[in-house]
Amino acid sequence: MDEKTNFIVYCIEEYKNSMKLSGKAAIALFNQYRVIDYIRSYYEALHTTGRQYIVDDINLYINGSGVNSPAHR
Repeated sequence: MDEKTNFIVYCIEEYKNSMKLSGKAAIALFNQYRVIDYIRSYYEALHTTGRQYIVDDINLYINGSGVNSPAHR
């Protein structure tokens, strides 16, 4: 795997654990909100930050999409 792919896997795992989601639920959420595309687009900035910042940033991105995320109900 390349560095970006490893980082995406890391982000999914950290988000899943932080939000207490199953792997299936986390992937469904990331697919619904195109979070993987977002991470790829902002990889250069995100990969230099810490775990909590990444989780918070993904939350902001999902919440800013205009659709109520099931992870935040």
